[in-house]
Amino acid sequence: MYKQSLPLLLAGASSALAALQVDFDSASSIRAAAKDVAFDVMSYYKGNRTGEILGLLDSPPPNGDYFWWTNAIVWSTLIDYWRYTGDTTYNDVTAEALLAQSGPDLDHAFLPPNYTVSIGNDDHGFWALAAMQAAELDLPSPSEDEPSWINLAKAVFEMQAARYSIEEDGECEGGLRWMLAPVSSGYDVKNTVSTAVFLNLGTRLYRFTDNETYADWAEKSWDWLTSVGLIDDEFNVYDSVNVNDDCETVSSLQWSYALGVLLEAAAYMSNHTGESNNHRHKQKVWSERVTSLASRAMAHFFPDGTLVERACENTTSDCNGDIHWQKGITLRSLATAATLVPELRTNGDDGDRSVAAALRTTVESAVATCDGGLRGRECGYRWAGEVVEGEEVKTTGPPSEVNALAALVVALGAQNGWSELAGSENGESGNGDSNGDSNGGSNGGEAVDDGEDEGNAGVSTRAGMGLMLVGLVAALL
Repeated sequence: MYKQSLPLLLAGASSALAALQVDFDSASSIRAAAKDVAFDVMSYYKGNRTGEILGLLDSPPPNGDYFWWTNAIVWSTLIDYWRYTGDTTYNDVTAEALLAQSGPDLDHAFLPPNYTVSIGNDDHGFWALAAMQAAELDLPSPSEDEPSWINLAKAVFEMQAARYSIEEDGECEGGLRWMLAPVSSGYDVKNTVSTAVFLNLGTRLYRFTDNETYADWAEKSWDWLTSVGLIDDEFNVYDSVNVNDDCETVSSLQWSYALGVLLEAAAYMSNHTGESNNHRHKQKVWSERVTSLASRAMAHFFPDGTLVERACENTTSDCNGDIHWQKGITLRSLATAATLVPELRTNGDDGDRSVAAALRTTVESAVATCDGGLRGRECGYRWAGEVVEGEEVKTTGPPSEVNALAALVVALGAQNGWSELAGSENGESGNGDSNGDSNGGSNGGEAVDDGEDEGNAGVSTRAGMGLMLVGLVAALL
């Protein structure tokens, strides 16, 4: 169970004890609900207090509750919140958090020394995607002396490209390992999401810079995933392979966020390659991948219209705390895909639900769970099916709040006509002032040299219940 600190619980006492109310046909109603949920998300953040860790909700396990990578999801979701609501309340703390965890220099971008041994390629990549999003949307930086968002993203990409190149000459001829350190459990595993996040980052860097090398890496990464069976002929996306048997045995687990990240990446490639006559063939290939992945996502993860993590929901296995963060990633990835590829917004001729329709149903189901806690609006994890008694008490907390915020962000994207969910193209985000190193990290191998130097532009500016509450708090502590 996730717990808030006593001061924050007391601070919430004055809030209305009523379920989150949203009119999904009203942008102002969705924005108001998103503001409430964003506040609830940030009520868990302790990083800007004396003695705490800037950028993290809590110390990673075993000393705290939340793995390092999950904090990147908090900040990237809040960037989307700012984008669709115009509320800059959390911009400063978001920028400070990203920079605080960005590592000592660009050669070690998003490799803070305290956590390097326990970092995976997927962890590394999700922080880079948060920086990429900050670059696409021109999130103001607190200082021009800091590395630019785009250079942080490039630096991580170069490091991962160098790791990938080593793997091409080693076990299984490509792909990224799960963990960075050989001493870490999981080093022998090559999990899909690590390569998928790398691929996703490459497609967005390609769209941002027009550098073809990023597109080449995307093609190579996709080809490897299919060659070892992590993406099969029916576009099922599986969890992992292991180098100890030459990647012959494919894990049968399927996670929604892995497919979502790949679908989003394919949508970026389909959208951007389609803008050049020289890439018509590639555009057709990536468009077919988008359609196939979307169809598989609807059939497997949205069987009744609402997102279900089928590998652990409604089974004898519990969805653990790490898995609880994945639904929001899935929703935002699918929403971006629907923005970039209009066909995903309409139902098929055979009656298949569109991605947009499934997102609408899922968003409404997610918000319907927001009726718990002291404020009466704490959100739950299970969005479909019957909730087991006592289950929601165990699954409320930061992950479920961030997932609900992601759902509301997606709803706002739909209200905006799907016109603004994707990032700016060709570096046209206003993030072009010079204050960074053009090549990112100098130890990144021979990945990419854009010959570009983008920086962060600008600087952000921004009684009677008492006894009963004490009893409630005592029960929670």
